[in-house]
Amino acid sequence: MANTSNLSDNRLVALDWGTSSLRAFRLGAHGQVLEQRNRPWGIMNLPPVPAGQADAEPGAAFERALQDACGDWLAALPSVRLLACGMVGSAQGWREAQYLDAPASLDDLARGLTVVQRGSGTPLHIVPGLLQRTGLPNVMRGEETQVLGVLADTSVASPGPVLVGLPGTHSKWVVAQGDSARRSIQGFHTFMTGEVFAALRGHTILGKTMQAPAAPDDAAFAQGLQVARGSDAALGLLSHIFSTRTLGLTGALPAAAQADYLSGILIGHEIASLSRLHPPTGAAPIPLVLCGEADLCRRYAIALQAYGFAPPTIAAQATVTGLWQIAIAAGLTTTLGAEPTPFPRSHAA
Repeated sequence: MANTSNLSDNRLVALDWGTSSLRAFRLGAHGQVLEQRNRPWGIMNLPPVPAGQADAEPGAAFERALQDACGDWLAALPSVRLLACGMVGSAQGWREAQYLDAPASLDDLARGLTVVQRGSGTPLHIVPGLLQRTGLPNVMRGEETQVLGVLADTSVASPGPVLVGLPGTHSKWVVAQGDSARRSIQGFHTFMTGEVFAALRGHTILGKTMQAPAAPDDAAFAQGLQVARGSDAALGLLSHIFSTRTLGLTGALPAAAQADYLSGILIGHEIASLSRLHPPTGAAPIPLVLCGEADLCRRYAIALQAYGFAPPTIAAQATVTGLWQIAIAAGLTTTLGAEPTPFPRSHAA
């Protein structure tokens, strides 16, 4: 049964809508989470058309997913504002939201919302992604919101730049301005470390001899890090990953240790590149913050320190906080004691 006892306290429905899942949050007067719901309705797995019906509108499947996640909230509070980030704003999403050029500030993102009309329902606002044009182009969708949430945490506040690491399928390293008066994203780098690990493990010969470990093997992970940064570093990543197989064939690496060893090699090469972009030594090294799944952040912290970086600050998952910050800046909601301003319409679709 839905928890509707405090629906009147609702200030915003915030949606973290990605490729594989939809997370919906009811937020209170100070941005606190009153209720959370998780659904498997990512943009690539939307609810099917009910038997005997046909979709009349292009966004009908997205509307079904929204109703399944939080339709009762919307019915009880028909004027509540909705704000979403993530792949829901991609070309495959409900409506394609623009990419803003980096650098971009919190206010830039708030001004750039795409508005999706929902008939008689409250419009859905989608946070834009970011595009970095210098050098090889780079993009993010969803991570910009998480970074802004991280920067709102007073424990990671900084008067200057901060390097925020978001380890995962496509790891992001984001140079952000931590000063609350000038909160912005200056630039970023992407490493497909997690996706490459999954592909190598699941679809190449390396995975044939692997066994799932009962617990993370930190010694094997550290061995992989050492290979990535050791005397054979000149051989490069493509040679190093093959050693996962050869060490197993020669009996030097147990089957249950091979996945962690491979993880160490891949993360080690990622951090080696990062150390060239942002050297860990010098008069004023940039402060480091990690935000992501707990064990993955733990591994990255080990890798960073192996390459000479100072221990990073570990931040809590921050997408919801980022959505709240953007909503405040856009006038979609307010803290207790003030009225929201009208919906922004400059990017209505």
